[in-house]
Amino acid sequence: MSRLDSFIARMQAQRDCLNFLKPAVDARPGPILEVGLGNGRTYDHLRDLFPGRDIYVFERQVAAHPDCIPPADRLFLGEARNSLRLAARQLGPTAALIHTDLGTGDHAANVAMGHWLGPALDALAAPGGWILANQALEVARWQRQPEPPGVPRDRYFLYKIG
Repeated sequence: MSRLDSFIARMQAQRDCLNFLKPAVDARPGPILEVGLGNGRTYDHLRDLFPGRDIYVFERQVAAHPDCIPPADRLFLGEARNSLRLAARQLGPTAALIHTDLGTGDHAANVAMGHWLGPALDALAAPGGWILANQALEVARWQRQPEPPGVPRDRYFLYKIG
């Protein structure tokens, strides 16, 4: 599969998973967290899916389309490890949905990141909430859920918080 085809498949899976989770997230209180703003496309989709919800965004350095930059009071800037820790102190375990799409092209680096990323996200996740991740994360109280119809296995990872 070409890198372009892989990117398209990942974006389709991301969108399909977010759309699939909408009813479950609508039924829960709490903010939505977007870990990794990038160019802002997913943040924009989250705003459309969940109008009126608080959406907090984490980004090392903002380089998004100007229409897709969150308000300053909903933006945690800096390295994810540090900003997630700060957010946990400010927000606590309140998030109804956390979407993370962090990573590099280096599998070993992504696995190493997953060791601290899962626990960091867990400190922000409300019981009964959801995690949607582009990589497998191992956290004891999370239960992996099956992919929505049409999403290939292991393309995206859905977790329900116990």
